[in-house]
Amino acid sequence: MSDTPADDHRRVATRFTATVRGADPARWDDPAPCEGWVARDVVRHLVTWLPAFLGSGAGVELPAGPSVDEDPVAAWVVHSDGVQALLDDPATAALVVKNPNIGEMSVERCVAMIYTSDVFLHTWDLARATGQDERLDPDRCSGMLAGMLPMDEMLRGSGHYGPRVPVPDDADPQTALLSFIGRRV
Repeated sequence: MSDTPADDHRRVATRFTATVRGADPARWDDPAPCEGWVARDVVRHLVTWLPAFLGSGAGVELPAGPSVDEDPVAAWVVHSDGVQALLDDPATAALVVKNPNIGEMSVERCVAMIYTSDVFLHTWDLARATGQDERLDPDRCSGMLAGMLPMDEMLRGSGHYGPRVPVPDDADPQTALLSFIGRRV
C-alpha cells in the first residue's frame, strides 16, 4: 500500500520540524544556500507562499502563527499542523485549487505535487544554514530528480531554481538532485 499525500507530508514535515527545532537560536540569521536568504527565510518562504496560494486558488485559510521574525519555530509548527489538518480531513483535501499555471486539482494533489517536495528540498537548506544533519532520503532524491529532469527547461524558466551545477555522472542521488536545482553542495 502506498502512502497518501497526508502520510507523505507528515513524514517530510516531521523531518523539517526536527530541523527547525534543532536550530540554535543564534543561527537564525546565518546565510542559507538560497541566494540572499538567511536560515529564517527558509522557514518564512514555506509558511507564506502556500497559504497565499491555497487562499487565492481554493478559498482555504490556514491558521496563522506568530511571525517568523518573532518565533520561527512556532511559526513553522502552527503552519505545518494546519497543512496536516487540511490533508487529514477528506473534505478539505478534496477541495479544488484553481490556478492558471497548474489548472484545477484537489488540494491534496496540489500539496503533494508542489509543496511537500518544496519542504523536502528546503530541509537541506535549513540544515546546511544551521549546521545540522543534511542527509536526505536517497530514494526520494532519485525519484524527484527523475521527475524533474524532463522539465529542466521549464523549471529553469520559472525562476525558482538556480543554474544547474555540474556534478560527476556517479554523484550520489542527493548531490545530483541538489546540484540540479542549483545548490552548491
